[in-house]
Amino acid sequence: MEAFLNNLFADAEAEYTDARYVVFGVPYDGTSSYRAGSREAPGAIRAVSYNFETYLPSVGVELWEVPVTDLGDLEPLSLPDLVVGQVEETAAMIAADGKIPIMIGGEHTITPGAVKAVKPQCYVVCDAHLDLRDEFGGTKWNHACATRRVMDLDVEDIFVIGARSGPAEEFELVEESERLHMYTADEVRARGIASVIEEIRAAVGDRSLYLSVDADAVDCCLTPGLGTPEPFGITTWDLRSVVRAFAARASGFDYVEVCPVDAGQTAAVAAKLIREFIAWNWAGKEGL
Repeated sequence: MEAFLNNLFADAEAEYTDARYVVFGVPYDGTSSYRAGSREAPGAIRAVSYNFETYLPSVGVELWEVPVTDLGDLEPLSLPDLVVGQVEETAAMIAADGKIPIMIGGEHTITPGAVKAVKPQCYVVCDAHLDLRDEFGGTKWNHACATRRVMDLDVEDIFVIGARSGPAEEFELVEESERLHMYTADEVRARGIASVIEEIRAAVGDRSLYLSVDADAVDCCLTPGLGTPEPFGITTWDLRSVVRAFAARASGFDYVEVCPVDAGQTAAVAAKLIREFIAWNWAGKEGL
């Protein structure tokens, strides 16, 4: 109950020194372009995390036995580039201590900071939007530029799952770049998520990866609590399959762009999938 009163993630009761997983929130939505409010997501996601049982039968893990800690929220500065720097500093500390950072956004602008800190060879992201603009709203550090900023880093391959929105120039960039690999929501529906996952697994091989989930990858008719809702997306089942498939390989994870203006279902999906990530990474298993 004390953890709940302090608004920490459920079962995140380990001391930092003993923890394998370190949760932290980034309540920042300073570049939101449609619906603001994702700054409220860390609190909403933590609150609903207490709704779920500690045992995950799919993988046979009791979460109360897993060493997880929650650092609480960063106090974001005003400018987005400075917030990205705060995220990088925090995630770098966690990674340097041999732990896995789990970041709760906030908007997608923050993700490149964590990726830079973790230094993965590959980046897997579920997102409705390509986020490949070089600049938007007068800054290179905008939620619409998140994947473009990851491209600026020493990341070998980028895999985008669920994309269905962006200007023509962004889709052209995908076609031109050997590092960008796009699986649209239509392709996921036609092929099935299992086929897409197997193709990405084969491409990643033994390389390290960072996994990022933008909540709007899911069809907004299923999870409407989003800052930039897009219909005709992937399903929550698809998203769970991606998390289960890549959690064991991931050295960092974030869940961003929940805007808790709905009846709580979008935050509930986020909380559940954060718990799934922890359990599947801890078990070292790859599922669907």
